[in-house]
Amino acid sequence: MKTIDELLAEGVDGKRVFVRADLNVPLADGVITDDGRIRAVLPTVRALAAAGAKVVVASHLGRPKGAPDPAFSLLPAAERLGELLNAPVAFAQDTVGPAAHDAVDGLQPGQVAVIENLRFNAGETSKDDTERGEFAAALAALADVYVGDGFGAVHRKHASVYDLPARLPHYAGYLIATEVGVLKKLTEDVKRPYVVALGGAKVSDKLAVIDELLGKADRLLIGGGMAYTFLKAQGHEIGKSLLQEDQIPAVREYLERAEKSGVELVLPVDTLVARDFPDLRTKAPANPTAVAADAIPADQEGLDIGPETRKLYASKLADAATVFWNGPMGVFEHPDFAEGTRAVAQALVDSDGFTVVGGGDSAAAVRTLGFDESAFGHISTGGGASLEYLEGKTLPGLAALED
Repeated sequence: MKTIDELLAEGVDGKRVFVRADLNVPLADGVITDDGRIRAVLPTVRALAAAGAKVVVASHLGRPKGAPDPAFSLLPAAERLGELLNAPVAFAQDTVGPAAHDAVDGLQPGQVAVIENLRFNAGETSKDDTERGEFAAALAALADVYVGDGFGAVHRKHASVYDLPARLPHYAGYLIATEVGVLKKLTEDVKRPYVVALGGAKVSDKLAVIDELLGKADRLLIGGGMAYTFLKAQGHEIGKSLLQEDQIPAVREYLERAEKSGVELVLPVDTLVARDFPDLRTKAPANPTAVAADAIPADQEGLDIGPETRKLYASKLADAATVFWNGPMGVFEHPDFAEGTRAVAQALVDSDGFTVVGGGDSAAAVRTLGFDESAFGHISTGGGASLEYLEGKTLPGLAALED
């Protein structure tokens, strides 16, 4: 795929460059709580603006139902982008209507505009090729060139990700180029030992990547809510812990495959439990206790890996030459259940290997727990996209950028 450096070499002065970014930031009462995804697109936007392009930034935010919804407006993201650029950023209150055209027409070389949430138009996410294509054609009227830089959305066959690049000269932005380069290090000529730590709530979200990694990784460390389905599959009592009972047959198969293939699949040896799920709003003390992973009381719920598991997982990560981590080890949003996730993050910081934090909640946890982002080899902006790449799937947004 062509990169933004090639575009800049060709020249963009005065051209309208459409940048498909990922500004899908978390909001609390309209206030951005983590601007990591906005910061991630800054190198691309700055380079284009410095070269004299008229930069049109577009993104989705949340899951509106194909119609305008003030709760999902991109205005806070546009304002934050302006603060980070230290320059005015125009904001259009529609996607392809008069406001968008006025905002773009009003740009001078080197200036930036953000159009409203792409998902306010049903054509963005439509499964109908014609409807999606019509929206892509309307977006194409706003630009001369397309730059894909929203890695967190490249696994979606959406109009601005998949259909629009076919209608304009297209290039990969700096973020996508970096993300793809990192993922190739996890799939091609991997340095070993290769250790993968997987957490998160649902084992069903990770089955496909586990299936693929059983033939590639040396060790798999399992934590988070998904671990309890593994423990149940081994016949252990898990109390009120999260369980996907319909996934037990698949989990048993993977446990058997890991043993036969020589992949070390490591499960928690102890867990922190409480009678009730903690209050994430007030952060009221939950009074957890640590119990053996095979002896969770029937009236208790497992909410984080325990202290012995933290030590075990740190030891399993210590000699890794390559680490991929996706998914927290527990309910890290509450201080009583954050130590498992903190321990894994610290193990990556202490590692001499190439460490990748696979986006999503893992990236949010790193920031929430106060880690220096530069201490990791790479923090991905796209958890879902990273997982699907590692699963071996073709990602529509990347395929669209290929010539």
